[in-house]
Amino acid sequence: MVVVTWRGAGQVTACLDALAAQTRPHRTLVVDNASDDGTAALLAAHPSHPQVIRLARNTGYAGALAVALEKVQTPLMAWLNDDAEPSPDWLATLEDALEKAPLAAASTSLLARPDGTTQSAGVRLTADGHGADVTEPTGEVFGFCGGAALLRVEALRDVGGVPAQFFCYYEDTDTAWRLRLAGWDVVAAPGARVRHAHGVSSELGSALFHHWNERNRLLMLLRCAPLDVAVKQLARFAVLTAVLPLRPSRPDAANFRLGLRCRVLAEVAARLPATLLARRVITRRAALGRGAVWEAWAGL
Repeated sequence: MVVVTWRGAGQVTACLDALAAQTRPHRTLVVDNASDDGTAALLAAHPSHPQVIRLARNTGYAGALAVALEKVQTPLMAWLNDDAEPSPDWLATLEDALEKAPLAAASTSLLARPDGTTQSAGVRLTADGHGADVTEPTGEVFGFCGGAALLRVEALRDVGGVPAQFFCYYEDTDTAWRLRLAGWDVVAAPGARVRHAHGVSSELGSALFHHWNERNRLLMLLRCAPLDVAVKQLARFAVLTAVLPLRPSRPDAANFRLGLRCRVLAEVAARLPATLLARRVITRRAALGRGAVWEAWAGL
């Protein structure tokens, strides 16, 4: 069980309380991304005595999971946000889902907002290469929501682990995509319910949120998608960025700000050599063609 926290003093205790109430035995590892709000003291005082790795700097959700993967010695590894409170049978339900699906490398939870509405029961792949939450539970989904999921450690390591360079957002969809290219399935376990505050660590809709989302989606496509899809979506993003100053009006959302989009393009360009190298490595590890996975899941 891996919990990632950053300035989690307001919510990490409730998360650990929920983990202590699980019906299935487990070990809890908390990766603290250099919190400076008293989180460390709360972790040390919690009666469940979780193992804690305190990092010297904030490496984001993806970076912290990558650190945890180096330490995990169990066959299964759960990912959990610090603002998530799983039901007592959450872990058991996820484990049972994987037990019943030996070809699945991950099982994903049903995350519900505090008002009871469903945030995510898995992730689907849109026709333009976005990862979007599934809100109606189904048996098999393209990917898992990284806020609360269970993965087979060996499968995760075999496909290259967690993309730490993403910092946060899209690390889950990128990982699920690589698992599917390697021939693994992902299953939904709607009985594994989690109450999720969502967006406590990063403000949804903020400039940083859109920056990470836009950049990491493009990097994911360059790593995992058919080349023509990746090039088309990158070109589309660049063209829209170029014409924004010519438009008399444009949406107010942060992802339509010229400066943000230019920074995204600059960061994608700077990371392009390493990204294309990663693409070649992913190809060597793949059991299925990129086109086959795209055709099977995009737009569904």
